[in-house]
Amino acid sequence: MAPPAPLLAVHVCLFPLSVRGSEGLFMVNGPPSFTESTVFQRDSGRNCKAVAFSKDGSLFAWCNGEKVNIVNVTSAGSLRSFDLPKVVCLEFSPKNNILATWQAYSAAKDGTAGAPNLQLYDVKTGKCLKSFIQKKMQNWCPCWADDESICARNVNNEVHFFENNNFSKQVAVYVPGSKGAPSFVRLYQYPNFGGPQSALANKSFFKADKVTMLWNKKATAVLVIASTDVDKTGASYYGEQTLHYIATNGESAIVQLPKNGPIYDVVWNPNSVEFCAVYGFMPAKATVFNLKCDPVFDFGTGPRNAAYYSPHGHILVLAGFGNLRGQMEVWDVKNYKLISKPVASDSTYFAWCPDGEHIVTATCAPRLRVSNGYKIWHYTGSVLHNYEVPSNEEMWQVSWQPFLDGVFPVKAVKYQAVPSELPSAEPKPAQAYRPPALRNKPVTSSKLHEDEPPQNMKPQSGSSEKPLSKTALKNQKKHEAKKAAKQEAKADCSQESTQSSASQNTPRSAVPVLTSGDPEIDKKIKNLKKKLKAIEQLKEQAAAGKQLEKNQ
Repeated sequence: MAPPAPLLAVHVCLFPLSVRGSEGLFMVNGPPSFTESTVFQRDSGRNCKAVAFSKDGSLFAWCNGEKVNIVNVTSAGSLRSFDLPKVVCLEFSPKNNILATWQAYSAAKDGTAGAPNLQLYDVKTGKCLKSFIQKKMQNWCPCWADDESICARNVNNEVHFFENNNFSKQVAVYVPGSKGAPSFVRLYQYPNFGGPQSALANKSFFKADKVTMLWNKKATAVLVIASTDVDKTGASYYGEQTLHYIATNGESAIVQLPKNGPIYDVVWNPNSVEFCAVYGFMPAKATVFNLKCDPVFDFGTGPRNAAYYSPHGHILVLAGFGNLRGQMEVWDVKNYKLISKPVASDSTYFAWCPDGEHIVTATCAPRLRVSNGYKIWHYTGSVLHNYEVPSNEEMWQVSWQPFLDGVFPVKAVKYQAVPSELPSAEPKPAQAYRPPALRNKPVTSSKLHEDEPPQNMKPQSGSSEKPLSKTALKNQKKHEAKKAAKQEAKADCSQESTQSSASQNTPRSAVPVLTSGDPEIDKKIKNLKKKLKAIEQLKEQAAAGKQLEKNQ
């Protein structure tokens, strides 16, 4: 173990932002100053590979390609330093007792097993408590309970449990798989693993090559996204996804998503009583559901693929990043009222500040190697700070210092944009290309998709009606379509009878009926006329605002 690094200054900045890139590692003071922190001395090396804050934000660790260093952010002092130059992943245990490090695994030259590449260090003493071989970076870090009484690690088809950070003893649980049998997710209360009958809840399903499990903050329910690598229907190259809900009280359900297509994002509100899903072929839908999996509010459709609740859960941001233009919608969750619609073009990263007031968006390498930098926003849409990396440099990561719940009180939602010294970030609308022959003619707008407006799905006050399920809505539409068809048939009959009576009263020398002379062709012409007439009627219904079925 190397000697500790020099002590830092005594001043402590307010929720700083760490910035890692080819310019080195440094920290920026949070709002309102946005100046580089003098507390943390800039590490100017170009090989900073990993950084990590502790859960409460009191500790900060980083690897600069030579050592792994730990500093105490609260007291501004260096705590520990390890000679681990190849580490690329770092993480603290929930109560800051252990620092987990991971580096790429390499086998020995003779083909035998290589040295352990996952280490668990005691932060106070610097002692290595345990080393493991962990070949894959995915899910490399063990999982701890919040009080660190239990630590779990996935090893092939087993889950190994350790108690009170004693890694000399372990409990293993193995789940065998069988071909053709459905996949399942079961919730257990540790240490009761006595088979399916002892599970708190059980949910089985087919069409699952992998699952993603998302617990709510209170650990009372988990959302499971089941995915297949290939969509056998050929409708999507994303594969197929389904969303399932499982609660510790034994309840389970499949979440009915009204629009077909991939599931881009699912997030729990920090209050643990509702969640938001972004799904469906573009333009994607976004819907908030309650714990009964009933829709509460539908945000309609738009260019979005991500959702982010504020730390207090009172504001929700819907955004379209990646291959979308960076459009954001900021919503007041309590009143479901739109606050602002800022645009963060080319963003690859988004995060709420722990104060629930500010947001950081960033463009980082290697996702994008040009125009790297970050912006700090107020949720009302104002850009408060903008940092652009020099053209010959790259930025790899930014992250806020976290804080425990309750440090920042929730504030009333504002709708008026806060003042800023920077100009508005509203981009100039791009003009569509028009061929020379059309440039002096009036512009005619046409849309590939009609956007659906937001819709409150809650039952109105004083009404006992519940929002209709997907099946009920489908049946209702079918019933309305049948009713409309009957009315059209009656209208056709009355029109035909009127025409026949009129033709009887009309002299034969009036207008002769045109026929082709072939009864089969006459019959086809008659059917075509009926279809054309039905099409005209459907066009009139669509123009009047009626929602048509897909077959219509």
